[in-house]
Formats: sequence, C-alpha cells, structure tokens
Amino acid sequence: MFPTHPHSQPVLTSVAAHLYVRDINASTGFFATKLGFTVDFVYGDPPFYAQVSRDNARLALRSMDESFFAEDIRQREDLLSASITLAGADEIKHLFLAYKAADVPIAQSLRTEPWQAQTFIVKDPDGNLILFAGPAD
Repeated sequence: MFPTHPHSQPVLTSVAAHLYVRDINASTGFFATKLGFTVDFVYGDPPFYAQVSRDNARLALRSMDESFFAEDIRQREDLLSASITLAGADEIKHLFLAYKAADVPIAQSLRTEPWQAQTFIVKDPDGNLILFAGPAD
C-alpha cells in the first residue's frame, strides 16, 4: 500500500536524476571516491547502467558511446544535469570545502544567489554539471 495525503493522492518519495556517461566504472569511481556517494548497483555485461546515492540523493548513470550534446553546450549554457539540496548553510559550506580539498572539478564556486540560496557546481569526468544548494546564512 502506498502512503497517501489526506486528499488521497499518492506520495512521491524520491527522484533520481539521469546522467549520461562514457564509462560506468570510471563514473562510479568518481562519485564514490571524490563525492562520497555509495555505488548501489552496476548493471550489464559490459556495464551500461548504475545507481549511486548519498543520503537521500540518488543519481542514475547511463553509459553512452557518444555524446548527444554539442561538445561545449553544457558549459556554455550552464546546463545542469542534477541539483542536490542540503539542509543547512553550514552543510553547504562544509561540502564545498571538502570537495575543493579533494580536487573535485569546481565549475562554479560557492556563492549566494539572489533568491537567498548558497550554491556551487561541480563537473564530473563527462562534463555533467551537478549543482549543490543550501540556504544562505
């Protein structure tokens, strides 16, 4: 039985962004060693699909032999592949500093947005831009 709201609507419990990558093993390694995610599963022989997670954030990774994006479009247009939210201002600062210390490629440094969120963006080995956001001070 699915949990429901008082108005009998099904409750949506999570979402997983899909990132397109060239090498599942290299990508799961990056997310595990650099970003602190857990590899939930790797599927296929050879592997072509995987899921990584950290706390309540899940990312599905799908192997593609070629890019369906123009080579520089993600950087040029700031096209995000995923957005991950943190609960507190201290958490977003701590995570940014931890990723910076781990030499994670930072596409946008920590900054306060006009809508009072603190955000930063990392870039995975395939050019996927992943935004991390939390409340401003």
